[in-house]
Amino acid sequence: MSTKPDTERSLFEAPPIAEQERMVEAILFAATDPVTVADLAQRMPHGCDAAEALAYLRRRYEGRGVRLVRVGDGWAFRTAPDLGHLMHREVTENRKLSRAAIETLAIIAYHQPATRAEIEEIRGVAVSRGTVDQLLELDWIRFGRRRMTPGRPVTFVVTEAFLDHFGLESARDLPGLRELRQAGLLDNRPLPGTMGRPEDDEDEAPGQTELFED
Repeated sequence: MSTKPDTERSLFEAPPIAEQERMVEAILFAATDPVTVADLAQRMPHGCDAAEALAYLRRRYEGRGVRLVRVGDGWAFRTAPDLGHLMHREVTENRKLSRAAIETLAIIAYHQPATRAEIEEIRGVAVSRGTVDQLLELDWIRFGRRRMTPGRPVTFVVTEAFLDHFGLESARDLPGLRELRQAGLLDNRPLPGTMGRPEDDEDEAPGQTELFED
């Protein structure tokens, strides 16, 4: 039986799981960006299990107007999808992307990590600096690793902000091209690089890799 005073033991004992759950809830509500489990653990007292508290919190919000969702490697509170129409007055108007920007974004998302030369090869035309700058400014793409090829060109990959904007957990959840057209996000003209491919193959993403690189 321990002879340490209760006050000394309490300094090293983790708070009850209910209190840990409240801590996670407070951190996520105050955060402007998704928070990883590692970040939660760093902010919480010694001995806390951030992952377990997060699991409890996620279950508690099931079926509510706000859900706890995974965004890339992080977690964030988001409005339930079926209630999104109630937020239409709060949504700011975004600049409409040009077809060149949409094509470039789609190529990066489905073929990442992709170099500028690879994007231009698929599109069949040069990629303007303004198109890339717009996607970087929106924080929908970012620079990836340099390729170990002559010239060591930089690559581009999509970001967590891109996933968050489109309600995706990871790049593996990207819809097929047919679904994008049905949703009105793409017109019926085939994207460059897809000419001659069977329609059924358009839902595949053979060149897709992991979302983020070290």
